[in-house]
Amino acid sequence: MLEDIGYAVAYAGVGVVMLGLGFFALDVLTPGKLAKHIWEDRSLNASIVLSSGFLGIGLIVFTTIWVHATASFGEALEWTVVFGLVGIALQAVAYVVLDLATPGKLGDAICDTKFHPASLVTAASQVAVSLVVVASIA
Repeated sequence: MLEDIGYAVAYAGVGVVMLGLGFFALDVLTPGKLAKHIWEDRSLNASIVLSSGFLGIGLIVFTTIWVHATASFGEALEWTVVFGLVGIALQAVAYVVLDLATPGKLGDAICDTKFHPASLVTAASQVAVSLVVVASIA
């Protein structure tokens, strides 16, 4: 039982690190400080996009753990880190591609305090990319 608790703590630790890296990647891609946009400016747009990114990364981490559970713990943990990083990178690429394909600056729309439909499109792209990564894990 203690061994299983240790595995859970290790996997949760990797998951939290992946969420932190996902936050950092989105922070780099948006103008200003993402935390300020969400917590001080109360930007619903930024909250929607960050939430969808977190859900996508969570799906990737969960699926990797689930699929590789029969491997050795070290190997399963390694795959979790690898697929988590791939997911974050691909989410960032999707964001940049969407930004290039839309008029104006996507980051400005996402950080606006007034609702902008671009936040929903960006959120959908984050989840869609994550689902593609999830499908590739098996």
